[in-house]
Amino acid sequence: MTCMAAAGAATPAVADSVPVGVPLDAVKTTLGVDTPRVATAVPVPVVGAPEAPVHHTGDLLPSPLLPSLPVTTQLGSTLVGAPVPNLLGDPKTDAEGSLESPATDLLARTPGAVVGAPLTMPDGSNYGIPNLTTPKLGLTTPELIGAPAALLGLR
Repeated sequence: MTCMAAAGAATPAVADSVPVGVPLDAVKTTLGVDTPRVATAVPVPVVGAPEAPVHHTGDLLPSPLLPSLPVTTQLGSTLVGAPVPNLLGDPKTDAEGSLESPATDLLARTPGAVVGAPLTMPDGSNYGIPNLTTPKLGLTTPELIGAPAALLGLR
């Protein structure tokens, strides 16, 4: 699926995740055992715009000096199904176990750097010359926001 740009050139569509099926048929053919079915999606991270630095009264440098970057992605839905033979010791009770995880949005923010200048604002009592001060250096905390879930079942 492509979108047409204004100049007529085709641009690729942006996907939240890329579906992937895990091929385990060769194990079943080679070893003769039932193998689980695994289907999942590989997330495609998208980097957002950095947050604008804020200038505080009395500081020479903006805070944070190195802004944090938001990165969003979608953890794709995952399905793992495996045969469970002789569940109660009887072949009539053969079943299939499954583990399913629905698609979930995920947001991460990189840490930012806070740096303070070793000088104060110009001091009127010192003829407009700034005073020396202890510089500050620090990192803002990284964030990871999401609510992944999983469902375990037996059929």
